[in-house]
Amino acid sequence: MPWRLLRFAVSKKHPEPRMFTSHAKLEPSYDVVIIGAGGHGLAAAYYLARDHGITNVAVLEKGYIGGGNTGRNTTIIRSNYLTPEGVKFYDTSVQLWKDLSTEFDLNLFYSTRGHYTLAHTDSAMRTMRWRAEVNKHFGIDSEVVDAQDVQRASPQMDLSCGGHAPIMGALYHAPGAVARHDAVAWGYGRGADQRGVQIHQQTAVKGIELKGGKVTGVHTSRGFISTPKVLCCVAGSTPRVTDMIGIRTPIYVHPLQAMVSEPMKPWLDPILVSGSLHIYVSQSARGELVMGASLDPYEVQSTRSTLDFVEGLSAHMLDMFPFLSHAKVVRQWAGMADMTPDFAPIMGKTPVEGFYLDAGWGTWGFKATPVSGKSMAHTVANDSPHPLITGFSLDRFRNYALTGEKGAASVGH
Repeated sequence: MPWRLLRFAVSKKHPEPRMFTSHAKLEPSYDVVIIGAGGHGLAAAYYLARDHGITNVAVLEKGYIGGGNTGRNTTIIRSNYLTPEGVKFYDTSVQLWKDLSTEFDLNLFYSTRGHYTLAHTDSAMRTMRWRAEVNKHFGIDSEVVDAQDVQRASPQMDLSCGGHAPIMGALYHAPGAVARHDAVAWGYGRGADQRGVQIHQQTAVKGIELKGGKVTGVHTSRGFISTPKVLCCVAGSTPRVTDMIGIRTPIYVHPLQAMVSEPMKPWLDPILVSGSLHIYVSQSARGELVMGASLDPYEVQSTRSTLDFVEGLSAHMLDMFPFLSHAKVVRQWAGMADMTPDFAPIMGKTPVEGFYLDAGWGTWGFKATPVSGKSMAHTVANDSPHPLITGFSLDRFRNYALTGEKGAASVGH
């Protein structure tokens, strides 16, 4: 380490404040307890404190901050969804994303790249036109482009994709972006901490106390907390928490894997997604190719990565970019994707008074971090759903009023 940098590390004149306060013990009671210190939980805590003045909040995390799906995704941000509910919700999120680095005084490496959802068949092109029209109706910058436009955006691509899945066109979404996932958790966490919220890592929730159908407290690995409101933001662990209070949800959990290549010089500016090849890829600020595919076909709560995933994804990457045959994969990982039947989230109130749910994020939760935190903070503070999330309520499954988002959410992460 250069002396010019080291001298600041050992100097008492330039102390670096801790990112988060470490709390020795839990308080006996809190106004709100949030389970899960990922992006969604920390964002909700931040907006509860900033927008609603509710600072007597505890965020409980069984592991470490951002150690779940927040740190196990491919960081793609977009709003080119298919349903009116999804388009308005995610567009609000994109607008919030743009100002977060300034708001946090922390570089999130937010980078607008443009997002291409590739179409390999006539039916896929019809879906792209459908999505484009819905997007334009709500003022979202999306348009259908032909294969030549895709080639100009990514000259290195083999448009024939090995001869078995030629690209016919794409849905181009100019606002598509990427960001640094761990920094997002740190920014929201630090902002909440500075406003008085307590973040307790290594604190597992063991049970939720109910009396008369209402939340009265939370049992943790460090003792009991009295509280009238609990917000659950635990992604793939949601069924374990809802089982504690007898709430049934249609959530099912599948592993979702990703991997990165060795760093290389910048050559891929846009984000590319192919539903037919089950692949999505972007290049990070460090030069790595960040790559993912579809869900693993088995339903299991596991973050174990597999050789089968790497082999399959690598084969499809070589269909699109044959010159990568000598590129090395340096690491891979898996997250637990909490899926719903209609590929839309579950947000808002539940049949248990004082218990709020933010779940069902499947493969698209990272991009919703700001808007989910803001809308859930409003919902918890006012005990009434935010207007943006009324289409995502749990009771839509009982009422057969689904929000069908599969055409835009199933692969285009």
